[in-house]
Amino acid sequence: MVKPLAFKGEKTKVRKRKAVPTIDDGQEHKRTRESASDITYEDDSWVNAESSGDISGPVVIVLPSTKPTCIACDAAGKVFTSELENIIEGDPCTAEPHDVRQVWIANRIAGTDNICFKGHHHRYAILDAPRPLRAPELIYRLVLRHLSSDSVGSFSARNEAISPEETFVCMASTDTPGTFNIQTARETFISVTDDGKDIHGDAETISFNTTVRIRMQARFKPNLKANKETKAKGKISKKELENAVGRKLGEDEVRKLKKARLEGDYHEKLLDVRVKGKHDKYS
Repeated sequence: MVKPLAFKGEKTKVRKRKAVPTIDDGQEHKRTRESASDITYEDDSWVNAESSGDISGPVVIVLPSTKPTCIACDAAGKVFTSELENIIEGDPCTAEPHDVRQVWIANRIAGTDNICFKGHHHRYAILDAPRPLRAPELIYRLVLRHLSSDSVGSFSARNEAISPEETFVCMASTDTPGTFNIQTARETFISVTDDGKDIHGDAETISFNTTVRIRMQARFKPNLKANKETKAKGKISKKELENAVGRKLGEDEVRKLKKARLEGDYHEKLLDVRVKGKHDKYS
């Protein structure tokens, strides 16, 4: 290593290193706890859809066969019934998928009550570009295929575009809560044979064989989302409330402000507490 030129008797300067600030154990524990509290975990558990408004995201359509089965499709777009293995004592309310082919992505058509179901299989399409692109520059997009019912009630999942054949209406059953009758665009219903081997979309009347359950991931269920948001609103510390008010708060005032955050009139109650504090100061 080349050293700078130095003369005999010249004092060498010693470079002092800057002290690195250290964090004591209490601060480190506090920082770790705060960072951990900011992490939100997605709820991937499976629950029952209770109304047509719940149906969104990954779903499993459980059929009313003797052995619990569901609607599935393969990579070629062939639709078939698949036996459910992740189930407790044959109860369809506990069914969960064990194969990606059993899962459909439910999307609501904007402005309507219709729902389309996307399969797991897909292809990559090349996006149009303003100029010719070479192979490494090509831009691809993922194209999914939808569940479809034709004029004779046969099912497939090969169509990429959404037409009336790819749209369905999930009608809540009046006889059994938490179940649905899925109606096609031709006003017929999806039905399954008793042995669970064949499904058709040509049933003209509602019966036991047309009554299905729809299992979905909990994080997509609207009322569970609302409950989480409500709980998050109520999670505020006493210190944060005192900083917002600008003075120490009593337990009654803390409860009052926390309740106001849940009910939606937090800012009005906060102003009342501030004004009350000023009156008490000059009284």
